[in-house]
Amino acid sequence: MSEDPRVTVSNEDNDGTNGNPYEYLNREDFTSEKYKIEIQGLPKYYGMKELKNLLNNKLELDSSKVKPPKKGSGWLFVCFKSEEAVERAINTINGMTWKNCKLMARKAKPAPDPFIKRKIESQNDSSKKQKLEESETISPELQVKASTTPLWNIPYPKQLEIKFKEIRSVVEKLGQTIWKQNAPLSKWIQQQEIKNDGLICELLPILSADETEEYRNKCEFTVGKSRDGKEIVIGFRLSSYAAGSTAVGPIDDLCHIPKSMKTAVKLFQEFIRDSKLEPYDPVNHQGYWSQITARTTRLNHLMLIIVIHPQELSDGELTTLKESICRFFEEEGKEANVTSLYFQTITRRDPRGEGGGSLEHLSGSEYIEEKLLDMKFRVSPQAFFQVNSKGAEILYEAAIDLAKPNKNTSVLDVCCGTGTIGLAFSKHCGEVLGLEMVPGAIKDARENAKANNVDNCEFFVGKAEDILKTVLQRTTKPDVVAVVDPPRAGLQQQAVLALRKTNSLKRLIYISCDPKAAIKNLVDLARPTSKQYSGDPLVPVKAVPVDMFPHTNHCELIFLLERVSVVEEKK
Repeated sequence: MSEDPRVTVSNEDNDGTNGNPYEYLNREDFTSEKYKIEIQGLPKYYGMKELKNLLNNKLELDSSKVKPPKKGSGWLFVCFKSEEAVERAINTINGMTWKNCKLMARKAKPAPDPFIKRKIESQNDSSKKQKLEESETISPELQVKASTTPLWNIPYPKQLEIKFKEIRSVVEKLGQTIWKQNAPLSKWIQQQEIKNDGLICELLPILSADETEEYRNKCEFTVGKSRDGKEIVIGFRLSSYAAGSTAVGPIDDLCHIPKSMKTAVKLFQEFIRDSKLEPYDPVNHQGYWSQITARTTRLNHLMLIIVIHPQELSDGELTTLKESICRFFEEEGKEANVTSLYFQTITRRDPRGEGGGSLEHLSGSEYIEEKLLDMKFRVSPQAFFQVNSKGAEILYEAAIDLAKPNKNTSVLDVCCGTGTIGLAFSKHCGEVLGLEMVPGAIKDARENAKANNVDNCEFFVGKAEDILKTVLQRTTKPDVVAVVDPPRAGLQQQAVLALRKTNSLKRLIYISCDPKAAIKNLVDLARPTSKQYSGDPLVPVKAVPVDMFPHTNHCELIFLLERVSVVEEKK
């Protein structure tokens, strides 16, 4: 089938797209796919932040999004907000030299809608059609289990064995990659592998909480239609949008979700079914109800965030809807015991790419509270908090054991969220300095320090790569230990470089929720000393896996990194 967006197929589809994977380009709401260019001839080595700085600061092109196809590609896509911006970018970039490489720029074709593309493929490809039909013979309940808790039917001790084996392979690959990137370390790595059964560092036994059921304290539930399209369901997608499905399955049989969440969701599901508003349809962008975020704690607090696309609802209609939601949880839905209720709107982006929404507190407390390691923590709607509270206690205790802080230690808590890690460390060190880009989380962190009578912690708002250097200058203790608990993708390159060149930093605790994604950060921290990577390499010397997500394939991994010179002094 042609990928020209002007080409359509003749069959009328019930989703209103005419079976055309480019129909979304004709909508009024903004999509960056309309204004996309392809840049070729890029240098072999460059940082994404460095490229964005070139585009937006030096060339003043005001790009809205950068889409690299994969690591090491000599080309990528850059999106803008208007046709004029596209033309200016092509004229500016095409033929210019960057890092001794001549760049080429041209307008790029928009990507097809993956949902419509998959439907067309299944219609035209008998094997794909058969696979789709086979998936529909599986009950929605089982499909939801398979997508959210794929290990649900495996005994938990066996799950731990599977995860430990996978973690070992990641650590093995890490050592091999560091060896390739840092030849001067080869002798040290060989000695490490002799000591550690072929691994670059000591790998401790996997840790886990004794509670493996109903452990999730946060879930984001989708509001949609059942597979047959007859009922409104609050739950999880049966498969991804790109896989060709928007159907939602129920959460009743999922073992990792607390009963209190299930009760609240089932009650509100009835409210939505009785309302005159349809669920939001991601295919045609029509409908209203989108998502329900639930956060609960071991102190029996429950926060609900009701998310809708308001479409053309007037302010008066929205006010009436919010009042009816509040009234429902005070009366018919009282059994849910909601202690904090929020209402969030998500609006369509206009042709300039502007859009977003608003978050409004409706009733109850503005935050919920959780207890960890004999300390209380308040959690706001958008603040990061570990999704397994019991597991978080084990995670933080393991991090403290690896770091071995004392009263002469300054702990730098990078990506600190609501301050849980830093405050857990505060009893064992001289001072804690926390960094976080979400202002609401920093507000929580400061309140948490005050509520727990902790006076040796300070928290700062900003991206780690932007404020790390300034915060490091505020340390007052001779021994500096950094603890980083970054998002799944890892730390930004500038943050890695800042940590690397801080000579006072002798030990680094790196907590990863995706060990495979962390390899790049860890390899960069261990690279040979150079103009870009100043300071001695920080290399892994010990690691401990912590299973925070029973019945899933995910597992946290904590690394202790030390300067090579420190390691060698111990020999």
